Amino acid sequence: MKINKKLLTFSLTAIIILLIFFLYIFFSCIPTSTSKIPYRKDYLRVHYIDVGQGDSILIQFNDKNLLIDAGCNNKKVQRYLKKCGVKRLNYLIATHPHDDHIGGMHYIIDEFKIDKFLAPKATNNTATFKNMLIKLKENNLKITTTKAGDVIDLDPKLNIFVVAPSNFNYRNLNNYSIVVKLSYNKTSFLFCGDAENLSEDEILKEGYNIKSDILKLGHHGSNTSSSKNFLDDVNPKIAIISCGKNNDYGHPHKETLKKLKTRNITTYRTDLHGTIILETNGTKIIKRQ
Repeated sequence: MKINKKLLTFSLTAIIILLIFFLYIFFSCIPTSTSKIPYRKDYLRVHYIDVGQGDSILIQFNDKNLLIDAGCNNKKVQRYLKKCGVKRLNYLIATHPHDDHIGGMHYIIDEFKIDKFLAPKATNNTATFKNMLIKLKENNLKITTTKAGDVIDLDPKLNIFVVAPSNFNYRNLNNYSIVVKLSYNKTSFLFCGDAENLSEDEILKEGYNIKSDILKLGHHGSNTSSSKNFLDDVNPKIAIISCGKNNDYGHPHKETLKKLKTRNITTYRTDLHGTIILETNGTKIIKRQ
């Protein structure tokens, strides 16, 4: 009986050790964060971060970082950036002062070294906006007012041009959104914040070259953005929609999805696909996640 007990104990121990070993091998093969994806020189990487019902986009190129918006009032974006190994943001952009875009800004400002902070000439009487201003002051950061025609000099190999807002007198805060086109050799990206049809019409009227391979839709795919004329002018191959799962706003709107489907535009959504990571060497764009 003693021998059987010892044998049983030994067998169970061996099984447990083998199980732990196989579980370790299995989970080590699954990338748990973007830090598992190796960085390559002269490769542009764009992270459309899943923040729920909000926006946040991290742009990385040759050890330089630009963050557009910071999602809602939580540490999701802060934690994501830390997982990516980010310690410094060359540029931090608040597209407009709505809580689902600047909610996490105070965490970002506190955690990372920031060279320049860009925002439109717009204010909001919310605790979130006031908290952001307090943190900017505490960290000796000034707001660089940004408008159409400005250039963002993240890296000499990139062309980052601001196409909106065109003026500083909008009734709807969404139309103050900073809209940015990023070009890298033969590839291009357009980031629209929450810009709605009025802002889109102004961009078209100015005659900017907004044709882009990748379009981050304005206002989470709402039917107040992504007009027919705007989509035709951008003519993207891929559309990105940042929105929360089962959100209360009906984003993305079925009309917007129909427009994308009619134009055979491949569509990725953070509510369905989670964080989306695109990478390019300036010629070919691949989806890394």
